[in-house]
Amino acid sequence: MRAAISYNSILILAGLSFGTAAVAQQRPDTVTSTRHLDEIIIQENRLAAPLKAANRNITIISSKQIAAMAVTSINQVLAFIPGLDVRQRGPGGVQADIGIDGGTFDQTLILLNGVKITDPQTGHNMMNLPVSLQDVDHIEVLRGAAARVYGINALNGAINIVTRKATETELTLRASGGSNFALNDERNMYGGVSTGLTGSLVKNNNSHTVSLERNQGNGYRYNTDYDNFRAFYEGGFRKDTNQQYQVMAGFVSNNYGANGFYAPPGDKESEETIKTVLAAVSHTRRINPHWVMTPRISYRYTFDDYLYIKQTPDKFRNKHHTQVLDAEWNNTIDTRIGTFGAGLEARFEHINSSNLGDHNRTNLGLFAEYKSKADRRLTYTIGGYLNYNSFYGWQFFPGADIGFNITPDLKLFANVGTAQRLPTYTDLYYKSPAILGNDQLGPERATYAEAGIRRYSGHFSFTASAFFRQVSDFIDYVKDTAGIPNPATVPWQPHNLNQTNVTGLTFNAGYNTVLQPRGFFNSFGVNAGYNYLSPEFKGSAVMEHKISRYVIESLKHQVTGTAQVAFLQHFSLSASARYNMRVSYTDYMVVDARVAYKRSRYQIYADANNLLDVTYIEAAAVPMPGRWITLGGSVRF
Repeated sequence: MRAAISYNSILILAGLSFGTAAVAQQRPDTVTSTRHLDEIIIQENRLAAPLKAANRNITIISSKQIAAMAVTSINQVLAFIPGLDVRQRGPGGVQADIGIDGGTFDQTLILLNGVKITDPQTGHNMMNLPVSLQDVDHIEVLRGAAARVYGINALNGAINIVTRKATETELTLRASGGSNFALNDERNMYGGVSTGLTGSLVKNNNSHTVSLERNQGNGYRYNTDYDNFRAFYEGGFRKDTNQQYQVMAGFVSNNYGANGFYAPPGDKESEETIKTVLAAVSHTRRINPHWVMTPRISYRYTFDDYLYIKQTPDKFRNKHHTQVLDAEWNNTIDTRIGTFGAGLEARFEHINSSNLGDHNRTNLGLFAEYKSKADRRLTYTIGGYLNYNSFYGWQFFPGADIGFNITPDLKLFANVGTAQRLPTYTDLYYKSPAILGNDQLGPERATYAEAGIRRYSGHFSFTASAFFRQVSDFIDYVKDTAGIPNPATVPWQPHNLNQTNVTGLTFNAGYNTVLQPRGFFNSFGVNAGYNYLSPEFKGSAVMEHKISRYVIESLKHQVTGTAQVAFLQHFSLSASARYNMRVSYTDYMVVDARVAYKRSRYQIYADANNLLDVTYIEAAAVPMPGRWITLGGSVRF
């Protein structure tokens, strides 16, 4: 069944859509303990504040919302957030590229508990995370150029995945299995299984959490089998009321068949293995009643082994060893006139690769911000990030935001920001028949402006905004086809050729209510989200005979959502849907559904993903799985 959907589908989908601005829905007997999304503290490294006080377009997905969705990976959750372009290459979180508001995957900054996961080799590896979906407390999505907040590579925004903090000693076991019930060439049914456990120990102001998970499967078509293992530890140590330490460590090994992932059609026999080690230690200390200091150090090692033909590994094989060491020193100082934030960052990146060579680069950054008093009707923040890179020298990135509370629940907001994206080592040095790097590339630079209105209160919430982004020295992969009878034989090569202008509109609205806690229908939630992008590419004169890769891949229309009802106190039913239309791709709509039964100590659920059995492509030439049924459950001790 080929996806071919008219604009009327947008109106149909909006009827059961889900935006991410509303409150999480919980079981009726726990509604009184609901933590509203606007009460979540945004985990910026210096000037943290409740979501309701922010003057930026920030979306929060809570663990309660995630639990109601028919999803098994963080990648799938992100695909339902308006403005995020999640281009998956397989099921179960095998591999995905994440773009924001029409940007590329290299222009998005991924963070885990505030620790930058930027991969200098390639943005393809940024979602190779050691945390499972069950480890997530909430996900923060900040849209727009954000160098003032997060430093380099937050060109189009940032996604911060915040893990659960242990509050009691417990052990949770979970398992699931799924299939599309199709048979492979050996007459075996395609499918996959997942098992995991999470244990926590809380004692004497210290907490420890360990999470293990393994996902295995033979895929959904030829050479798409996968074996993914994750291990994650998080510890909190409180020395006294003024000092605490946070420790985080993780490991992920991800092996999968990469049929069509990067160089179709010749990569039918490709295989890739990515292993990542991540560790971070931070110390939060209150120097006095007004000054909080937080130093942090983190380390990330990634091994990426790509076989173009796995049966003949010596024919074409890339081995990449990447190391990133990052040290930060952040400070927050409260005064009678407002809050000041300042910090330093030093980042060292090294790669040793069979294809890309042996390279180092160093980045130094200085942050400074000021935020006005939060209890005023008019609030604002100004600041900047001064950056030095050993390849590209000094650059400065200012930013500001402002908000006006029309009522305590209704706010007008606006912000402007700047940011840069450094070329990856793949952009600079990669060599293959399909791609040829360019070591003369410079960084991309973005200017972003946005204005909007939002309401966080009670049953009904909404956000509406418009933005404009201009990226200069845009790194576009192009090929020259002048006089070439077969353009497919010409390799793609990156150049700083284009200026891109993107105008966008976004709207999220949600209504959630408790009906009859002890009746048949207990609670109900329905939300709607829509994102519109109008990209404009202004190429230089040398683009006349060249084909651009990214011009045809940008999103234009996007609708995402979920509707949920809880009934008979322990049952819930949800339906999720997302519609994407790109500039030059066939549009598609994917519908998922979940039915669940939950008690205090255990739950069981059944998922139907791609319920309409739509054939669609999100990246490269990789057809995504058709209808997929999953059964799963968990038990807590």
